[in-house]
Amino acid sequence: MAEKLFLYVLTDTHYISEKMWEEGDPINSREKGDQIAIKSTPQILRTFFDKILADDEVRHVLITGDLINSGEKQSHLDFINELKVLTDAGKHVYVTTATHDYAGEGEDGDENIFHATYYAKDGCRPTERVGKKDLLPLYYDFGPAQSDSVHETGSYSLPIQEGYRLIAINDNGNGRSHCGLFDEGFDWLVGEIRKAKANGELVFLAVHHPVIPPWEVFRAAADFEMFGGYERMRKIMCEENVKIIFTGHTHVQGIKKYTDEQGRFFYDITTTALPSANGKMRRVVFDKDAGTCDIKSVGIETIKGWDTQGLSAHDYISRLNFGGALEQAFEAADTDWDGFLKKASGTLPVDKLQKHPHLAKWGVKKFNKLKMSTVAKLAGRKSGLTKEEKETLKGEKAKDVVFTVMDHIQGGNAPYTPDTPEYKALHGVTRRVDKLMKLVHFDLNKKLPGIHSLSEMADPFFYNNRTGDDDAILIEGLE
Repeated sequence: MAEKLFLYVLTDTHYISEKMWEEGDPINSREKGDQIAIKSTPQILRTFFDKILADDEVRHVLITGDLINSGEKQSHLDFINELKVLTDAGKHVYVTTATHDYAGEGEDGDENIFHATYYAKDGCRPTERVGKKDLLPLYYDFGPAQSDSVHETGSYSLPIQEGYRLIAINDNGNGRSHCGLFDEGFDWLVGEIRKAKANGELVFLAVHHPVIPPWEVFRAAADFEMFGGYERMRKIMCEENVKIIFTGHTHVQGIKKYTDEQGRFFYDITTTALPSANGKMRRVVFDKDAGTCDIKSVGIETIKGWDTQGLSAHDYISRLNFGGALEQAFEAADTDWDGFLKKASGTLPVDKLQKHPHLAKWGVKKFNKLKMSTVAKLAGRKSGLTKEEKETLKGEKAKDVVFTVMDHIQGGNAPYTPDTPEYKALHGVTRRVDKLMKLVHFDLNKKLPGIHSLSEMADPFFYNNRTGDDDAILIEGLE
């Protein structure tokens, strides 16, 4: 009989040391243009860690890459001190690293798009960095030291608990090309899986970049953002009967099942960025004897030690970032055009709007007034809306629906299922556009390989057509 394995999984903590910024436009602009609350990352991390510390049942914590902001050494040192709070309390912590965790300056082959930055009041300036070769020794105590096999990439394989094996893969490529394993690394991975199976261990994997995209348009538009060698990884997981891989990077809360032509399958469990508006972690319970894995999500309501101005953690963070800032800008547009431009800065091309102010004002005001009933009319018979459903849309603004969709993009479980009037109206419009594109011989597949229609591309943003509930799943049939 094997004891159950209790595990927390976190990702994309994007921690920045409080010593790495001063209050001012540079750090605020950085935060506004992102999907996360940069300045309060230490406080958000501690709030989640408090939940972990209070959970006596869970002994293991896994963090799957993009640990810090952009390769600043000070952020790494302070982040490690945060991890030691868990280890000092008896928790076992394992990390992988990824593209945000080192800074490339072109001096030692550490090519990367990220640069270690100090955000001063009057501008940004370089600060001491961590290179790719520094990551393994820096985080050696958080996984590699407990392992019985460490690959040259920094990937490692360890018996996390009797009867269970974690294989953690480092995929810290240069941020714009191959972020994955090459032949030797894949050979090492297969060898570790087979060794574990021979010992009767239940195997699961962890890596930063996704093996299955949250939406196909993600892969079509940015294949380089996927795990390098994801097709080979899929084949290995199916052939070797490994059913679960934990990933991050996309900042999306998602659960996707992959099934090959022979009916073999696995699940890619991706978790949203911890300091995002919908930030969550996964509480995972493996039961080897029952062959199950029970996964649930845990979020926070408040941010300990940070002034959220009376707002919940979700509402505070969402107002800082792209979608929330854009929503606030449109709220101001009807009465305060200059306020709209100021709030929209960093989220819309304000310089272009200023060149054509009359057209811009007209467009923004039209969007603010647009009702979902008008969208339904544009959808026509393609929507399948009943008379009663059309009536319900008369009082609903299209912008509210759009911003609701945007708010759910990272949080998973998109808001409008196919039986809702909102979905029918939106889906109907995309189908009419598809028809128009055919008439003008526009082939979307040439622009986005694998995507054949706008409705196919847009549907996953309206409702969750992945595996089911993005927040929870009971996976059965593990070996």
